[in-house]
Amino acid sequence: MKVLVINAGSSSLKYQLLDMPQGTVLAKGLCERIGIDGKYKYEANGEKLEGDTPMQNHSDAIRFLTSMLVDAKCGVIKEMKEIDAVGHRVVSGGEKLYESVLITEESKKAIEECIPLAPLHNPANLTGIKACEEVMPGVPQVAVFDTAFHAKMPKKAYIYAIPYEYYTKYGIRRYGFHGTSHRFVSEQCAKAMGKDVKDLRIITCHLGNGSSISAVDHGVSVDTTMGLTPLEGLPMGTRSGNIDPAIVETLCDNEGLSVKEVLNILNKKSGVLGVSGVSSDFRDIAAAAKEGNERAALANEMFIYSVKKFIGAYAAAMGGVDAIVFTAGVGENDKGFRLQMTEGLEFMGVKVDAEKNDVRGKFAEITAEGATVRTFVIPTNEELVIAMDTEAIASK
Repeated sequence: MKVLVINAGSSSLKYQLLDMPQGTVLAKGLCERIGIDGKYKYEANGEKLEGDTPMQNHSDAIRFLTSMLVDAKCGVIKEMKEIDAVGHRVVSGGEKLYESVLITEESKKAIEECIPLAPLHNPANLTGIKACEEVMPGVPQVAVFDTAFHAKMPKKAYIYAIPYEYYTKYGIRRYGFHGTSHRFVSEQCAKAMGKDVKDLRIITCHLGNGSSISAVDHGVSVDTTMGLTPLEGLPMGTRSGNIDPAIVETLCDNEGLSVKEVLNILNKKSGVLGVSGVSSDFRDIAAAAKEGNERAALANEMFIYSVKKFIGAYAAAMGGVDAIVFTAGVGENDKGFRLQMTEGLEFMGVKVDAEKNDVRGKFAEITAEGATVRTFVIPTNEELVIAMDTEAIASK
């Protein structure tokens, strides 16, 4: 079964065409900086292509990637009918959709109803679903939810300290996101250590334009930084992360803004973009910081500091930690961030070897000699997890 996996992020879209159940990757690619200037990477048949192409939104990205798959020179299929199923990463399904489901009009409506829980992602996910329906009518599509891996969090971790009735009435609680990534890298970490994931305490750091950290205690996500929506937690590309809730009222009163307008600012104009005034892309910010931009340097320092704080907090929550994993765009590729995020954690048994840490985008153990907590760089593969669930559901 050929499964096309679509993984739409807030400003990126990763995709893979896999031959299941073997999991053989026939082609893969990345469309990034969507809505900024548009860049792509494409790999198939041992060849790699990359370049620039205008991508104003996710619909443009879907059209571009499908054209690459059937391209006479670099494509791997002759026509779209060769694709048997499409699996979509969907960020939030709330409490109704916490397991992978076949996409129907009913499930699309449920995903749409969850847009307030993931305002930057669910619209992009729906765009990908609808675009695939146009290009491949009749092909079964499956939604795999980011929230699923966090479904077993204890109540003490997912209930907010507000009147309990708001949870029972409106489902206001911590859901957590990036679940497929945290699930995959924690399992891969256990394999690398030669142990069962159920015997380990692992902190997984999914760091990119959207970032979250999870405490994976004996194979179960017991806490995670994102909450009701992906706005909570670390400062991210454009999202504020944790702030004093009273800031919302202060901005409304002083700027004459509505709550929705303030939330739009917190989701789309804040984070490292808001602090630096440069970009939402960490690479642009790093370049600006090297040129002496103090606000860019501050944005980096805030991000690093927040990651370090949560690593310490989650080690305390689990009563210790056996391994730390860095993954996703920043986690996999920025050796400087990894080194700075672990500096000062020697008291916990965490120490990274600078030479081993000199890697980008590939698996590596970067633990320094004498450290009691093992540290890894593990490229995430949300697409494989999505393809497995898609095959299981579509084959029925």
